[in-house]
Amino acid sequence: MPSDIVYQRPLFGGQISCTFPNRFQDVSEIRQVPDHQEVFADPSRDESLIVELLEFKPDVADNDSAVWFLQDLAREQDAEGTLVIEQSGVHEAPGLMYNNISAVVTTAVGQMAISKGRQGREAQNTVKVHLANLRIKGVDTDVLITAYEPIVINPFSESADAVGAGMAVPAAQAGCMPMDEVFKLAVTSFKEKRQKSGKGKRAREQGLKEGKM
Repeated sequence: MPSDIVYQRPLFGGQISCTFPNRFQDVSEIRQVPDHQEVFADPSRDESLIVELLEFKPDVADNDSAVWFLQDLAREQDAEGTLVIEQSGVHEAPGLMYNNISAVVTTAVGQMAISKGRQGREAQNTVKVHLANLRIKGVDTDVLITAYEPIVINPFSESADAVGAGMAVPAAQAGCMPMDEVFKLAVTSFKEKRQKSGKGKRAREQGLKEGKM
């Protein structure tokens, strides 16, 4: 049985929050993180969870958006061997509503070979990437929740120093919540901070807009 303790984490100054295991450390406490991102990592398993706010991309269709962002991520990280393993349909997220417009969410899972930091292709690790795109059209925002799960660690990767090279240790064997469950929990628990007053609502919307890249 996984022994992870989970709790709700405030994000972007408390405007929104989501829930995931406390083994994921806030990366901003050890290095600088862009203002539009919240990054959490478990160094002992080389797993990470990233939440980011982006300007809404109106030219990307809802039913293709998660796959589009997954492939865009692969290009940004100079990934090789990218495969889309699965993708969901479009679902409404009525708990995330701005200006009377419900958010919609799509998810995709892929596999790719990527390097850590500035390491070259000779140090690429094979990872599974879980990505959700929450489209909050009422404030022109695309929210991405991305979870990285290592499959094979390259002996030349800096990750090998922390977790060892070769096949990653299964979560069940390590007594941890599997990364697909961590991802689902983070996505389904993602919510805004509720305010009763109109002033509070406007401040919340402004906070989301200002957090975007």
